[in-house]
Order: sequence, then C-alpha cells, then structure tokens
Amino acid sequence: MMLDWQGAVQAVIHHPLFGIGITLGAYQLVLAGYEKTRWIFLQPVLLSMLLLVAVLVVCGISYAEYRKSTEILGILLGPATVALAVPLFLNLRRIRQLLWPTLITLGLGGLFATALCLLLGRWLGADHMILMTMAPKSVTSPIAMLVAEQIGGVAALAAVFVLITGVIGGIFGPGLLSLLGVDHPAARGMALGLNAHAVGTSVALQESEETGAFAALAMSLMGVGTAVFLPLAISAFA
Repeated sequence: MMLDWQGAVQAVIHHPLFGIGITLGAYQLVLAGYEKTRWIFLQPVLLSMLLLVAVLVVCGISYAEYRKSTEILGILLGPATVALAVPLFLNLRRIRQLLWPTLITLGLGGLFATALCLLLGRWLGADHMILMTMAPKSVTSPIAMLVAEQIGGVAALAAVFVLITGVIGGIFGPGLLSLLGVDHPAARGMALGLNAHAVGTSVALQESEETGAFAALAMSLMGVGTAVFLPLAISAFA
C-alpha cells in the first residue's frame, strides 16, 4: 500500500502538467496576498519564483524537467506581450500629443540607464564580460539574452540581471517616483517601462490605463533601441 501511495505521488509530481500547475498556483497565491495587503515586498514575480524554486527542490524536480513541462507558458509569452498593444491603441491620441517629449525621454533615459550601469560596473571593478552582460539589463529577457551574446556577455546571466532589475524597479519604482513628486501618468509610465521593462509595465497598468500605455510604449521602444544601437555602440567604442 505504501509503495502504491508513493508511486501515485511520484506520478503526479512528474506529470507533464505538474509544472504548469505549480507555476500558476504559486503566482496566484502570492498575487492574492499582494492584492490583499498591497505590501511592496510581496512582489508577485519575486515571491512566486522563490516559492516555485522551493517546491521544485522539495519534489526533486530538475530544471530541465520543469522547463520541458512549461514550454507552453513560454510560447504564450509572445501573445501576452503583443496584448500590451491594447492600452497603446486605446491611448493613441494621448501618445500623439506627447510624441516629442516621449521620444526625448526615451533617448535620454535609455542612454542614461545603460551608461550609468556600465560606469558603475567599471568603477566597482567588473570585468568586460560582466559589463557586457549587464548592459542590456533594462529590456525584456529574450532581447537582453540575444544582445548580451552579440556584445560578448553571457545570455543566461543577462536574464538574471533582467529579473533583478525588473523586480527592484517594480518594488521601489512607484514609491520613489511619488517621493520625487512625479505624478503625471505618462512620466510615471515612461520611467517604469524604461527601467523595469515588463515588471514595471505590469505595475504601471495597476496604477492607470494611461500609465500602463506609456510604460508599454517605453518598454517596446527601449527593447528595439537596445537591440539596434547597443551592439553598434559597443563595436564603435571597442
């Protein structure tokens, strides 16, 4: 009987849908706690990741097995990202009104975010490989990993820096902007989207539709700008 019970547990743990179930369950559990308390340190992306890692360790599931069982979630990231075009379309008139301030903010903000990261890294003694890995930290993981490989960084480590950047921006960004007196929805959205990419955009969407629209715009344009201009800049100054 004991062997049958253990076998049943192992069959559930190694079922192809188990990875999807614990992923969605961990996120919904943490999200419920965050929505109830609104405590900034209950950031759903961060805590659900830690909870998920704990479950995988306890159950003895390897990362390779987990990744294989959750491939469908990775595929769905594409349509989910494209869905950010909805708030953009709904606020298209407002974006047109602020087109030039938006483009100027994008250029200056993107340049400052990347340059400051490289300068601080060099000042702290980081080697070239780490600097090239950190440089695309403010864009979504697929773009950051590709750009990091092109300029001499490590793709897997770039994804870690992206995650850290997004979580820190999502936790402290809104409070810091409020402390500095930044109340305009477009300005808050641009700041969150430029610096904290998808995580910042999700936080911005919780504030208002307009804030979320500008965050999605900033995240998208920052990704395109980084993918196009960062490798060119690195090769020019190498």
